[in-house]
Amino acid sequence: MTELWAAYWPIIVVALIAGAIAGYLIFRPRQRVTLSKDTPVRPHMTQAAQSARREGRGIADEAAAAVSDVAGQILDSRVHDHLPGASGPPDDLRVLKGVGPKLAVMLGERGLPRFDQIASLSPSQVESLDADLGAFRGRFMRDRIVEQAHYLARGDLDGYRQRFGAL
Repeated sequence: MTELWAAYWPIIVVALIAGAIAGYLIFRPRQRVTLSKDTPVRPHMTQAAQSARREGRGIADEAAAAVSDVAGQILDSRVHDHLPGASGPPDDLRVLKGVGPKLAVMLGERGLPRFDQIASLSPSQVESLDADLGAFRGRFMRDRIVEQAHYLARGDLDGYRQRFGAL
């Protein structure tokens, strides 16, 4: 045994080190992921938003939602908003910084009672809406209301607090 150890000790040491490295890589603690404004949102990341709204109870509704998501971007159409289950209870828009009771009522009158609807506004839609807000003109850009709505629509309260402070 001592002859074996004396002849192959460098190979045994390298094998032990390689085994230790492989064991660490396999059994190490997994990385914790936090959402930021640059992190893409995937369906499995939006647990809070999914539990609040369920859309597409049947196969036809799910197929229509999938097609409208893809084709709607190409055609610049908001078909998805008119599918069954796409609407839900209105959110408290006063949670957004810069949105008070009057602006929340104005947004509701214009068909934007939920965070996900505000978050899905295109820049041209924001400009046309902003021009129609009268005394509140410029508030969307100045207070970054669409960006705030993105965080709240996907249920990322920690990311919202890091970016905009306490609710």
